[in-house]
Amino acid sequence: MFSSTEELAAKLKSVRYLIAEEMLPAIYLAMKLGRPLLIEGPPGSGKTALASSVAKAAGTVVEGLQCYVGINEEKAIGKFDEALQRLFLATAENVTATGWDPLRKKLHGLEFFTAGPLLRSLLYEEKPCVLLVDEIDKVDQAFEALLLEIFSEWQISIPKLGTVKAKTIPFVVLTSNEERRIGDSLRRRSFYIRFDHPSITREREILSLHKNEAASVHSQLAGLAYALRGWSLEKPPSIAEILDVSRAMNILGIAEIRPEHRDIFLPLLAKTESDRQRILLRDGFTALLADSAHELDEDESPS
Repeated sequence: MFSSTEELAAKLKSVRYLIAEEMLPAIYLAMKLGRPLLIEGPPGSGKTALASSVAKAAGTVVEGLQCYVGINEEKAIGKFDEALQRLFLATAENVTATGWDPLRKKLHGLEFFTAGPLLRSLLYEEKPCVLLVDEIDKVDQAFEALLLEIFSEWQISIPKLGTVKAKTIPFVVLTSNEERRIGDSLRRRSFYIRFDHPSITREREILSLHKNEAASVHSQLAGLAYALRGWSLEKPPSIAEILDVSRAMNILGIAEIRPEHRDIFLPLLAKTESDRQRILLRDGFTALLADSAHELDEDESPS
């Protein structure tokens, strides 16, 4: 997908995604060696966005598997389309003319199989896709074993269909919010990096890539995000949510968030009732803005 870590960094920046320089070698080598990249960190720290940004930068697509408790092979790999099989049997002429075995083989071919994201990711011919397995910490060990088998051999064995080998090797991104510890076998197979919420300086750089407001707006929002994440909220704001605040300020023509703007921005910043009540309590929003200004001063003061 990319010829060097420098090209990777430049292409990611061109699609408005900033990545820490020390993480570039792991991402680049995972691509080159055909290894999954396991990213752990809090929700909203940019893990999922990395997969979509790599795909956009490389001019390819994302095949996404959103994990959840109880997900099974059918959802991930796919299943035979029984309605299509019946339609074929009902409309085709002389279907048994060459015998039952050729008919069974045809009905159990890929043309009658509705592929899920894991299988689709192996079928790209000219350019590999990005396979995003999102929130892998929600699956059980049996599903981990299924993923490990696929990532070890780059093939999938499907009853009746047979073994499907990868036409190209996808770049695999596994994300985890650390609700459950991922097993060691999958960790051994993967390259590992950790994402945390960005520093004030990094968030300011991210905001500057996405919008053209004055630097003071980026600074205030970066300080606000840092302060909010330090308030031990039930749901701290993600990078994407801070970008939404930036867009809202641009639409409304607001150059600086002030205490009187509380009711405008509260729905963008507090996404649970307990967080909302905490910010509404007494002078919570005013205190939040004061904390954000303090954090910004601390960040900008010489060490």
